[in-house]
Amino acid sequence: MTTAEFRPTHVVPQDGLPAWEAPDVNRPTTPLDALLPVRLVDRLGDWGRIVCANGWSAWVDGRLLVAVPRDPPAAGRPLARTADPRPLLARAEEALARYRRAAEELAAGGTDGESFRHRTHGLRVGMIVDGESVWLYDAEHERWVYCDGTRLSTYAAGDGPSVHGDGADSGEAAGPEPTQVVDAVGPEPTQVVEAVPGSGPAPAPYGEEPTRRIPPVTVDPDPDAPARPGDA
Repeated sequence: MTTAEFRPTHVVPQDGLPAWEAPDVNRPTTPLDALLPVRLVDRLGDWGRIVCANGWSAWVDGRLLVAVPRDPPAAGRPLARTADPRPLLARAEEALARYRRAAEELAAGGTDGESFRHRTHGLRVGMIVDGESVWLYDAEHERWVYCDGTRLSTYAAGDGPSVHGDGADSGEAAGPEPTQVVDAVGPEPTQVVEAVPGSGPAPAPYGEEPTRRIPPVTVDPDPDAPARPGDA
């Protein structure tokens, strides 16, 4: 039972949601029931850590959580960046216009197939409009979002959660980026090995054998062997 102190920020989608003990796909745990109210308390890219009413916590794909409706914004207050559908609508319109211009030039003979492919390379746009409901493809985050005219929410994600996502649609401020360990770039430093007097040449770095000069070997001729051309 939900306690009075527990204020959910999201609910689980109607098909349920897989869960993990940590932001790692190799550590699954008990999946979440459909429409379960949860509170999103932490973000790591696309991952989200949720807490249930009984205190149980797990990591989920935060993009798929359904935000609990909030009070409408005050008059004159702009919509939040992750909720405002207009930027994504504008990007979809721009991508479609670019494709249309390129297609018109190709049909009119003003460009060839190679130029057409170059101009349209990387364009990805998807839109389904059904009355007040709109489904848009967000190419930047590789997901489909649903819009009712006022707010965006993730409908489906094309790939699993990643720690490099931006945490869109979380309703919470994204946390700091995880610490990254950066290896030193460049060749290994030169190792100088000093020779010990009387011990011979210094060993080569990294265990390599030192170059050795081998004197030529003189072989006495066989007196019983037959003479060869050029022998004196």
